[in-house]
Amino acid sequence: MTVQLKTVSTDENDTRLDRWLKRHVPALTQGALQKMLRTGQIRVEGKRAEANTRLLAGQEVRIPPIAENPLAKLPRAPKPVDERDAKALERMVIYKDHEVLVIDKPHGLPVQGGPNITRHLDGMLDALKFEAEDRPRLVHRLDRDTSGVMVLARTVGSAAKLAAAFRGRDVEKTYWAIVIGEPTPPAGLIEMALTRTGGPRGERTVPAEPGDRNAARASTDFRILDAVRRRAAWLEMKPHTGRTHQLRVHAAEALGCPILGDGKYGGTAAHLDGLPNQLHLHARALRLPHPAGGMLEVAAPLPPHMKESFAFLGFEVPRTPKARRTT
Repeated sequence: MTVQLKTVSTDENDTRLDRWLKRHVPALTQGALQKMLRTGQIRVEGKRAEANTRLLAGQEVRIPPIAENPLAKLPRAPKPVDERDAKALERMVIYKDHEVLVIDKPHGLPVQGGPNITRHLDGMLDALKFEAEDRPRLVHRLDRDTSGVMVLARTVGSAAKLAAAFRGRDVEKTYWAIVIGEPTPPAGLIEMALTRTGGPRGERTVPAEPGDRNAARASTDFRILDAVRRRAAWLEMKPHTGRTHQLRVHAAEALGCPILGDGKYGGTAAHLDGLPNQLHLHARALRLPHPAGGMLEVAAPLPPHMKESFAFLGFEVPRTPKARRTT
């Protein structure tokens, strides 16, 4: 292999050098990257650079022969996406433009792999390339058993902007849940710090004790949209923070009303006779800055098991508004 000179595209402006290299040279390990930077083999505009150097559009990056480096590793060939899975993924798309792709993730589909997880969204993103050269990129997560709106970035530049928006407070998230019982008061703000406990397979999110150094602030707005004789309630929940299982723990511990089907945090009290046992938590809508300007508003319809429960409880299933981008 020979030395490569690559030009930073407009879309990649203000990207960190190490992240830019990972995207363009997936065979490059962290150890190899650090060594090549330290020895000056990787250069920007002919000059030495650090891993956190911010690249500018039009700059030229020198990349040495990677395959000849003993610290480099060859990337695994991507596993072909099953034709049925590919068609199912295409049907999930609820919004698409040159920068952004939004899907309605179904209940039960993991976003990424893990122990005993071989089929997951991240492993099938090649099916959502459409006319683009690269596969879309994950910029946020949903639990396996949470359905609803998921945003994917279609370019490097949009991935950086969207990820930054999700890390900050620029994204308004709206979730719908059916909970056991009826919260009192019917609306309010939950402020309950959370922490993680347990091992790799038994991890749980729990309310943090005073003085816990690992405690993370967690904040959620909630309001009842409908209720049935204190038996069950339909909640709108808007998290201001993004802690693991935040809404599930806030419902069970702060409100005393576990989400229907959430045996992990509600035990046997999280089930009602005659209703599906799946988790009744749905990422209904997102309002976020579009990478190219303006705001994007997207919403996803209820999954089948929640539609069934809505009908059983007499909740009216509202119309799902079409995605729209405003300037």
